[in-house]
Amino acid sequence: MPTKISKPAKAIAPPKGAPKASKALKPLRKSLDSDKTASRFWLTYPPQRIKAPVIWKLGHQFKLVTSIRQASVTDVVGIVCLEIEGAASEITAGVQWLKKQGVRVEPVELSAVES
Repeated sequence: MPTKISKPAKAIAPPKGAPKASKALKPLRKSLDSDKTASRFWLTYPPQRIKAPVIWKLGHQFKLVTSIRQASVTDVVGIVCLEIEGAASEITAGVQWLKKQGVRVEPVELSAVES
């Protein structure tokens, strides 16, 4: 038996006086595009820091976007390849913070094939 397709629901109008979506997003896009860079790092966690939400805190305490590219975690050691995106000054501050948390941080050296 064929499925009956209903009419799409009507769109809900925004409240009076609210900015249009395209105007509201323009400042956000501009701020995201300016002075933004991305870097990859190898993070090595000592056993006592493996269960701590270090990457989550990094993204929330600094204006950074994090992306785990590769990871291997055991009870003894945690090794993570982390891509960090944001302003260069925020990345530098974030890396310093990671080191204070007891995490060893080393830059990833990309080969010509990876870039």
